[in-house]
Amino acid sequence: MTADTPFSAHDRLVSRFQIFIWTLFDFANTSFSVIVVAVGYSLYFKEIVAGGSGRGDFLWGIAVSISMFLTALVSPVLGAAADFSSRRKRFLFGFTLASILCTALLFFVHEGMILTGMILFIIANIGFEGGLVFYDAFLPTLTTERSYGRVSGYGFAMGYFGSLTTLIVAMPLYAGGFASENLPNVRISFVIAAAIFMLFSSPLFFFFRDHKVTFEHKPSYLAAGIQRVRETIGHLKNYRNIARFLLAFFIYNDGILTVISFASIFAEQSLHFTLKEIIFLFATVQGSGIIGSIIFGVVTDKIGPKKTININLVLWLAIVTAAFFVRTKEEFFVIGIFAGSCLGASQSASRSLMALLTPKEREAEFFGFYDGLCGKASAVIGTFIFGLISYLAGNQRMAIISVALFFIAGFVLLQRVDDTRAAKD
Repeated sequence: MTADTPFSAHDRLVSRFQIFIWTLFDFANTSFSVIVVAVGYSLYFKEIVAGGSGRGDFLWGIAVSISMFLTALVSPVLGAAADFSSRRKRFLFGFTLASILCTALLFFVHEGMILTGMILFIIANIGFEGGLVFYDAFLPTLTTERSYGRVSGYGFAMGYFGSLTTLIVAMPLYAGGFASENLPNVRISFVIAAAIFMLFSSPLFFFFRDHKVTFEHKPSYLAAGIQRVRETIGHLKNYRNIARFLLAFFIYNDGILTVISFASIFAEQSLHFTLKEIIFLFATVQGSGIIGSIIFGVVTDKIGPKKTININLVLWLAIVTAAFFVRTKEEFFVIGIFAGSCLGASQSASRSLMALLTPKEREAEFFGFYDGLCGKASAVIGTFIFGLISYLAGNQRMAIISVALFFIAGFVLLQRVDDTRAAKD
């Protein structure tokens, strides 16, 4: 059938609509990442709930690490179960709902409620991060290999647009900073993030369909997931190229996630940014992230995801080195612009390379290793080390050195990955 037949035109239209709905979920979930993880709640937890000082850094690092560790523990098994049952959307819905509900409940966290604040954040972050396993696994079903980079870039660009939109909506609520009379407004921003997450994630659950699988005897999806993960680990020698990439990704993604978790805290404590200035900083970062995701998405399809990641890791090393020496707010704004451009680019190219290397029949399972065991477990180490060094040394600049080491090691390990062999090795 030729490309200009009505069927082909309809098929392309459906594909574009599905891609748009898929990217809309990125728009939705970044309301959580920017308000809860990056800006609002991370600072609120440190300054108000935990009482400030290096202790707040340490407790926040522990909360992030625990949530990432638990996500890493369950993601590969759940990803395999989703492959087996063909129920990715249902798994995604469960994780998304947990994140939305616990994000809204952060409104009730007040000064001194450290345990409650940590537990609600941990569950919400597990829901957010765990859901990405099933969300990312939809990518290979939406487009061809030659367009992975572009479509993945569109997703991240839409995500940054969502972050920017959320920040604009929430900005008036942060105008009064953490003054006691303004704290209710700060807490309302958590409810707004949950509402945006719920509203813009809904289309995916209405318009995407899981493939129906009929079983003679209803199996245990969890047991099937565990069995498939065991098989994958047992036969990992057949996927050595993927294993090499996952190890490199584990290392350099650690640096990226640590930057996300502590950027606003560093700006507030070391450079004395006001809350309003931090919001404006992150709005600038999201704007540059939109541009970076789109441009590097096209670049990824032109030169390949591995070369794109290499370029971005060199840029990341330059960024954290500059952050170590930064002394003024203006300098940090410039660094933030470059960081935003690299953030979407490196994550988009990494997702594209994983999609390229992954066997079709094990997409959700392998993305479980990618997003969960390697993507989330990496944050257990980086955030904990940053928080610990900051607490012991009383100096966040010393902690930045640890981040640079992750980018160097990740770059070296990535050179062992053969991106021309796809899933054959």
